[in-house]
Amino acid sequence: MAKGASISGFPEWLPSERVVEQRVIDTLREVFELNGFIGIETRAVEQGSSLLKKGETSKEIYLLSRLQEVGHESDTPIEDRLGLHFDLTVPLSRYVVEHSGDLAFPFKRWQIQKVWRGERPQEGRFREFVQADIDVIGNGDLPDHYEVELPLVMVSALERLREFGLPKATVHANNRKLSEGFYRGLGLTDVEGVLREIDKLDKIGADEVAKLLVEGCGADENQARACLELAELTAADGAELSGKFDTLCEKHGIANDSEAYVLARQGLDTLAMIVDEAARIRPGSVIADLKIARGLDYYTGSVYETFLDGAAALGSICSGGRYDNLASQGNRKYPGVGLSIGLSRLVSYMLHTAGAHANRVSPASVLVAVWNEEDRSASNQIANQLRARGIAADVAPTAAKLGKQIKYADKLGIPYVWFPADKSAKDASDEVKNIITGDQQPANAQSWEPDTVYAQQTVTVEA
Repeated sequence: MAKGASISGFPEWLPSERVVEQRVIDTLREVFELNGFIGIETRAVEQGSSLLKKGETSKEIYLLSRLQEVGHESDTPIEDRLGLHFDLTVPLSRYVVEHSGDLAFPFKRWQIQKVWRGERPQEGRFREFVQADIDVIGNGDLPDHYEVELPLVMVSALERLREFGLPKATVHANNRKLSEGFYRGLGLTDVEGVLREIDKLDKIGADEVAKLLVEGCGADENQARACLELAELTAADGAELSGKFDTLCEKHGIANDSEAYVLARQGLDTLAMIVDEAARIRPGSVIADLKIARGLDYYTGSVYETFLDGAAALGSICSGGRYDNLASQGNRKYPGVGLSIGLSRLVSYMLHTAGAHANRVSPASVLVAVWNEEDRSASNQIANQLRARGIAADVAPTAAKLGKQIKYADKLGIPYVWFPADKSAKDASDEVKNIITGDQQPANAQSWEPDTVYAQQTVTVEA
């Protein structure tokens, strides 16, 4: 990242770093579109009324004010003010409702765009960052099979990013209905509160979470420990998960004919389906993890967090879930399921930990030299001939000494320098020099082809 940035949490990548980010974006888009997702972009701002009702992230929203309104913001209710979106799911829900008559459902969309959160910046966490989302939205209903298909698409996308230094990714899945049913079966009523505290388990540990459940969620010691037992439950497949859950319910007196158990069982069956189907298609890519809760209130079913092998400090790099009530229009609901990659966090990891770097800054593979300013038009014509054939070309900024022009190309990583023919010499031809190998040969702008090894702008990882 550029040194001397005066505002923390707002990354500005150097040109070579931007090459890495763009390659990641291009790769994700390719995978998403291979799976039939349609690209959209939404506005940066939403009404406060839409942003403020979406859970814990509400306190991190940036609200907008015009300069002449500064000091008078209290005259306008927060619900009526505009704020920068903190994720891409809330804008999507509004977009779907507004354009429902023009969309084909289920609506599968990808979106790669900046979002803003006023949280404390630290390594890999920013206030302005890029997210990469995929969601499927239904009109009235949405089949459960999308709850296994979407995490597999994300795993496929993350697998493609391993060539840029990303470790293996594993999706950890849970289901809100399973957790809610179990908590209600224990006699707990502040389900959202319990979910938010359980979501902190990896950060602060079991003892601290138990204390928070007792102090803030109305749980007694036994109920708190039961919640932690559920969070620690692991299983290799759906059958084992079902058996262990039933044993836990029996231990804590949750009858299998109670409403709470029926609700939990709905979530359990979906989670078992996800784990078993994912294991059949891509073994080891999705596992059941009953401590996954997700802090946002709008999730109603499956929830996901994705972790990288050997990068525990990075935390979850891709998360999401099922939401049935986020978007509605009258009696019509638009349920959805989606996942979101924190793309800027991944890029930061690739650059600073994995050592990903571009082989050159400039996308141009050729710099056309300029002998003198009177002949610049000839150099421009050569560059245009190369561009017309799909060869990225630049022209030297000044008719400086040849050594300076070559040095300029070298600084940008441009591998070839093109020397226009000397008009004063009879039968002279253009020549092109590979400044990496030193090889220099006659060339014609209508037929010359660069060596593919040197011509490509690539991203590699330090060994």
